[in-house]
Order: sequence, then structure tokens, then C-alpha cells
Amino acid sequence: MTEVVKLIDVSKCTGCRSCQLACKQWNQQPAKQTKHLGTYQNPPDLQSNTWTLIRFQEVADKDGVKWLFRKDGCMHCTDAACVKVCPSGALYHTSYGTVGINHSRCIGCKECVSACPFDIPRYDRDTDKVYKCDLCLSRIEADLTPACAKACPTGAITFGEKTAMIKKAYARVKELGGDANVYGDKFVGGTHVLYVLAEKPEVYDELPKKPSVPIATILWKDILKPLSLISAGGVLGGAFLHYIIHGPKLPDEETNTKEGGE
Repeated sequence: MTEVVKLIDVSKCTGCRSCQLACKQWNQQPAKQTKHLGTYQNPPDLQSNTWTLIRFQEVADKDGVKWLFRKDGCMHCTDAACVKVCPSGALYHTSYGTVGINHSRCIGCKECVSACPFDIPRYDRDTDKVYKCDLCLSRIEADLTPACAKACPTGAITFGEKTAMIKKAYARVKELGGDANVYGDKFVGGTHVLYVLAEKPEVYDELPKKPSVPIATILWKDILKPLSLISAGGVLGGAFLHYIIHGPKLPDEETNTKEGGE
């Protein structure tokens, strides 16, 4: 299969939230009661029922302040920490290079929540499962574009073959000039969601400058776990090492259960 990429050009985003609504409609995710939090951003963060979120940010410039809008969601990493740590196979790489999720296999351990360098997966206490964007895998398999790209009225979100989209991203950066840059193709093996940023990455809230797979994830998945499984009592050894590194599964954490909704 051909690898695909979703390209998000934030310089064209108007913050209309058409993508956010389209994601909810296609995935049949109900809205929740909202609260006014002194910002246009709503809900306040990604949630188990909100897999796409337009982030609103005011920054100072020479004329006073300006708005920055950024569509947030799963980056679909090639070297995906969530896939590495998932013990049940619920998170997996698809033939398109994206990261799929099989909720029937999810055991609610929340290892992916801790491992993700972008802070994307969200845990739902009611179902005891984790949720995130799957890049509209069912639509891609039907030769359709993701719902968010289909709904975007300004062309800020486009979708296509990986090489072509990377080329398009760098051409757009050259056109914009200044501090414009491509974000996503130079770390975690390359992401299948790329940004054209109008500002340097550190200007955008909650966008890591140099995301990477956590050392603890590499240590457990690639070194300690294989060693524990080939040793005597490997299963018990693996469970013990897992407990030492990650601790026990908790019924819930304050993280990823923030109040609010769309």
C-alpha cells in the first residue's frame, strides 16, 4: 500500500472548527456540556470523545497581538511510542503508515497515554479504553479523504501520497518565507501528519520542539522485555520489570479527564 500523509498548513487556518465538527460527525462522537473558560478554544483539550481540536492561541507581534490556530490530533508516527508500549496489540501500524486502534483489544492500561510524546491518547473511565484519531482509516480504505480534510473550507488540510505531500509542504514553506517551517518529517521516524508552521515550533503551545520516544519505552520494549522473556520465569520477570518502570494501573488519573466538551 502507498504511505499517506495529512498536511496541515496553519497559515491557511481560520479557526472555523469545521474539521473538529466533521471528525465528531463521522466518528459519531457525542458532544458534552461546555463551560466558558475565557477562551474561544472549546473544549479545553483533546478528550476521549474529541479526537480533533482546533487550538486557539494569542501571541504578541509588532502590531500588538495576533491569533494562531492549530489543528491538534494524532501525528501517526512511524516510530510510534504508543505502538511500542501497547501490550495487547490494540495500537498498530496500518499498511498506509498510519497508527490504527482496535478498541476491542484495548485493556485500558494507559501505557500509550504515558508514552506519547505529543500527549494525544485519551482514556475514558466509563469504557476503560483509550481513544484517538485513526486518520479516518475506514474512509482511506474506501479511497476517500479523511473527514477533516474533506470539510476544511480554506485548503488548510490536504491529504495524499507521502512523497507528494512532503514536496508540497516544503514548496509552501519557501513561498511563505520568514520563520515558516515544516514540522513532523525529521523526528520519530517521520510523522504521517505534517504541519506547515508560520512560526517556529516553540511558539506554539503544547507542540514539542523535538519529540522523541521516551527512554523508558525504549528500555522496556527493546531491551528489558526481550531479556525477561527468554530468562527463567520470564513472564513473572516481565511483569515485575513492567511494575518497576511503569507502576500499577490506576483506576483513573486527572490527566485526560478534564471537564468540558464541544
